[in-house]
Amino acid sequence: MALGAALTALTLAAAGCTGSDPVDDGKDAAEGYDPNAKVTIQWWTGQTEDMQKVSEDLAKEYMKLHPNVTIESSTGASTTDELLTKLSAGFTGGNYPDISYAFGSWATQLAESGRTQNLKTFVGTPEIAWDDFPASARATATVGDKVIGFPAIVDNLALIYNKKLFDAAGLAHPTDDWSWDDFRAAAKKLTNPATNTYGTAYSVSGSEDTTWHLWPLLWQRGGKIIDGKKPTFNSDAGVQALESLRQMAVDDKSMYLDQTDEKYQPLFNDGHVGMVMTGPWVLHETQEAGVDYGVVNLPGLNGDHQTVSGPDLWVLFNKKDPNRAGASRDFIKWLTSKEIDPKWTMANGNLPLRASEKNTPEFATYVKDYPGAQKFFDNLQNCKQPRPTVPGYVEMSGYVGDAVSKVLQGAAKPKEALDEAAKKSASALEG
Repeated sequence: MALGAALTALTLAAAGCTGSDPVDDGKDAAEGYDPNAKVTIQWWTGQTEDMQKVSEDLAKEYMKLHPNVTIESSTGASTTDELLTKLSAGFTGGNYPDISYAFGSWATQLAESGRTQNLKTFVGTPEIAWDDFPASARATATVGDKVIGFPAIVDNLALIYNKKLFDAAGLAHPTDDWSWDDFRAAAKKLTNPATNTYGTAYSVSGSEDTTWHLWPLLWQRGGKIIDGKKPTFNSDAGVQALESLRQMAVDDKSMYLDQTDEKYQPLFNDGHVGMVMTGPWVLHETQEAGVDYGVVNLPGLNGDHQTVSGPDLWVLFNKKDPNRAGASRDFIKWLTSKEIDPKWTMANGNLPLRASEKNTPEFATYVKDYPGAQKFFDNLQNCKQPRPTVPGYVEMSGYVGDAVSKVLQGAAKPKEALDEAAKKSASALEG
């Protein structure tokens, strides 16, 4: 999310917290739930037109099994990015859904609204099999002592490369054991100004897409994003991480700098970028573009190939009605089950939510239909830590994104840019 939008959302979320009808009183929202009661729940899916149709079909399937439950499914907003603003405004007026899709980076803001359910006890029951979800997704859904939702999408960053460009340059294909030095050397050799071909690409829009690509390089060097409420991404590890990117962008000129977040993947698909650090969501379009591609772990440092995951969530809200709360829980439990999840995630080219799905026929079909999907699934093991779910993360991300963008465009040095971002982030993290 761009910084301006993030700040607007933060303001609205704060306004929502001071509304006249707080509901987070510490009680279980589903206490007294009657599973046979007639109830209507609202589900904001945040999906595109095609996936909205899938959502509606799944809602119908659930309602057929539970005729006492009516699920009103809608996208909730014209784009997923607009959901947070819509939710925040709804908290003030009391017009918010029982369930909503949410980016993981919104978790803290939503938890602080006072409108979320606390599912900590619910997810601890054996029937949920909470440990079957990736650790990074579980951590993202957990804010302090609360669990506010279920994983909706799990992903991670790996390295996708164009085999044809590597072969044409006479380069050996990347491997899971590659170092960042290997990556830089290959990017330099793949770059050809005469054909407008770059070795790699990076977003300089200043959005979270800019920021979260830096975190694996920071973590691999032993750095931390924050320590408590103190920003620490400007440590020596952070400076070294950003310097390694600066060398490719400024010194080698082997990195295409995308001002929009939206150009580098099409350029890869068109054969003008040799390697991109991206996630499983691109497999469908890359395959449709006819690219002969491969997928390996992110390059590493001293054998550490740690990556970052960006789980999205189904957040459940408290409407002061135990039957709505209970029905919402039961629906999401069903939707994210081993049996139903393949209809939602893998049907859309996404990774399965649960580790146990690797043994299903649907997963076998998925990895066959989407080359590289198995690597992304296995790469979840390299997601060692989540992005922080703390107040101020979204605002901090904007400051870091701006710093990275300046450095990669030659307008600032890594240390001074990160120090400035840390100074600005300190007040946001303090709340």
